[in-house]
Amino acid sequence: MKEATWFGQPRGLTILFLTNMWEQFSYYGMRALLVYYMTKQLLISQQHSSFIYGAYVGTAYFMPIIGGAIADRCLGKRRSIILGSSLMAAGHFMMAFNALFYVALGTIALGNGFFLPTLPSQVGDLYDRSDERRGWAFNVYYVGINVGGFLAPLVCGTLGELYGWHYGFAAAGFGMLAGLIIYLAGGRYLPAEEEVVKPPPNQAQGQNDPRIYWLLGTIAIAVTIFRGAYEQLGNTIPLWADSGIDRHVGTLRIPMTWFQSLNPLLVIAMTPLLLANWKRAARQGRHPAATTRMATGALILALAYAVAALASYLAGDGPASWLWLLLFFVVITLGELYILPTGLGLFAHLAPPRLGATTVASWYLLIFTGSLFAGFIGSLWSVLSRPAYFLLLAGLGIISAAILRSLEEFCRKVDDRHQVVVDSAPYATPEGMIELAPAESAR
Repeated sequence: MKEATWFGQPRGLTILFLTNMWEQFSYYGMRALLVYYMTKQLLISQQHSSFIYGAYVGTAYFMPIIGGAIADRCLGKRRSIILGSSLMAAGHFMMAFNALFYVALGTIALGNGFFLPTLPSQVGDLYDRSDERRGWAFNVYYVGINVGGFLAPLVCGTLGELYGWHYGFAAAGFGMLAGLIIYLAGGRYLPAEEEVVKPPPNQAQGQNDPRIYWLLGTIAIAVTIFRGAYEQLGNTIPLWADSGIDRHVGTLRIPMTWFQSLNPLLVIAMTPLLLANWKRAARQGRHPAATTRMATGALILALAYAVAALASYLAGDGPASWLWLLLFFVVITLGELYILPTGLGLFAHLAPPRLGATTVASWYLLIFTGSLFAGFIGSLWSVLSRPAYFLLLAGLGIISAAILRSLEEFCRKVDDRHQVVVDSAPYATPEGMIELAPAESAR
């Protein structure tokens, strides 16, 4: 029978896209307010707030390890998503009450553990591994993350900043409920649990090779360091936007939370341009290993923090122009597009049969370790001068890039011996829409 599609893709992709978009709306809406809420409403010190922020984000991305294992072995993906969505919605509504602050954070983190690893693996279940649309699907999925992330600070941030923090948190809760309703209504378009496609025998063999785990383990160290700097987007960068940036445009003053919409907006705008450029480079035989591309992203992140350091140095004791902050977001978003979707795609591609949620969860574990590291690094905001602090973050990007760049030859050897890193079918990286031959894939 002819497959029913929307926009040339399985209808389930639209359902998962919208579910993911609203879940990200709720997450980023709450995140846009969290540090401000702690420092301005609860009167928690900046250092303590940074530790709480890092611990919360870290826990939210540690729980998928547990939730992914439960989803694979007990609940199944669909029930896990429903449970996780319900818990997160409840947690967001709890944020409307000061007394439930820590309980709310824990409830959201628990729900995230069930939700986060299962939705990406359901995207993969919509396709055969030989389906050339598979790579496109993860690009669409990543755009969904950023559509929700773009809308969240504008809606939740504006409500929280202008009318009261609790209104913003409530809006995040309604966003999560919207995602849950869409998921339940579109359930008939989603893959059945038993229809998970097993990888080819040679791929399964490669995935059990210890060297694959050494590769992923080394990547984990580099990404943890990268995350220590990157996660300042929700930690100390909002503090910089509040106190270190002149947000006036004529007589108007830009709300500080609006700047957090820049990152997802730029992802949406820049992704098609990067895809076109990578496709053209691949056709010309220039296609680096995944870790090399990730190293490029880490270097670009270092450049972004160098821009922030220069802006702070030139401003002296006064605020820097908001144009510097705009430039910072442009550069750091470019680095993000090189490293984060590529890493997620690499982990998803190497997932063993029927352990898709668990393997994807291991990628999110890096957000846990990186966020805890980010919480520690964020506590130095009150200790170091702004230029010195931003240069420290730039140094973390350089260290991460050096580790990732050193893995290029190893990636080539793994691909030559096991044909695992990529195969003749596209996989879930930003360039996943390009079908590459095995000989070109590790360059």
